[in-house]
Amino acid sequence: MIFKFSDEVANALKDKNPLVALESTVIAHGLPFPENLETAQNLEKIVRENGATPATIAVFDGEFCVGLNKTQIERLATDKNIRKISRRDLPVAIGKRLNCATTVATTSFIAYRAGIKIFATGGIGGVHRGFASDVSADLPELAATPIVVVCSGAKIVLDLPATREWLETNGICVLGFGCDEMPAFYSRKSGLFVDERVETPSDAAEIAKARDELKLASAILLTVAVPPEFEIETEELENILGESLRLADENKICGKEITPFLLSQICERSAGKTLAANIALLKNNARVAALVASEMSRI
Repeated sequence: MIFKFSDEVANALKDKNPLVALESTVIAHGLPFPENLETAQNLEKIVRENGATPATIAVFDGEFCVGLNKTQIERLATDKNIRKISRRDLPVAIGKRLNCATTVATTSFIAYRAGIKIFATGGIGGVHRGFASDVSADLPELAATPIVVVCSGAKIVLDLPATREWLETNGICVLGFGCDEMPAFYSRKSGLFVDERVETPSDAAEIAKARDELKLASAILLTVAVPPEFEIETEELENILGESLRLADENKICGKEITPFLLSQICERSAGKTLAANIALLKNNARVAALVASEMSRI
């Protein structure tokens, strides 16, 4: 059996109760310890407090674990040997019975096939700066998987205009939850407009329902801006990012290592402000996802 459900998730699926998928890469590779463990626990708590069942997803011993226990979450937060996997790695993970954290692409893939309709994360991958051909596997997965992804836009280290264009070209509907612009992760403004602004969880749920009735295969990206008290101005971020990109180039850091390296450098150079913003937007996105999941279940 490839899928392994926790009792809580299995019961929610059986009773058709609202569920929210949560990724595990943010625990294993996105945040430092102990903030990663605390955040993972808090995200599940927030989802429950807002009327839905959390389903944190990871791979353990080659099984797709949908809903994790305390020991599994602690292992993700502390075990340096946990592998970060994208869609192409799934057969390897199963065949070699690996322990892995799932990205946006793999979490979307597993969640949808497990019967979960909505997924909360921080930021999606996208088109890399200076390398237009380097496109995150998150994007084609979103184009092929009809799930709702609640996020704060694409990570700031990416080429945001090119990423927005890719989403449009490939038919991924971008909604703004109370905002007219697609958020720029740590910043509330990007200059890139959403396809439609929605004000309530019910509005988002109705659009998702219409997408399903039309049998469209792509995801809906429900973008939520970082809480204003945690926002970091774009100009400040660009200055920090420029320094971090130069350091990455000097050290020949590229490929899948570049994003975590840049995020780590930005956190250090911002004196922890980006870490606080990241955690705040993750919590807010989990809350919004739970509310939308409840409306999706109702209708």
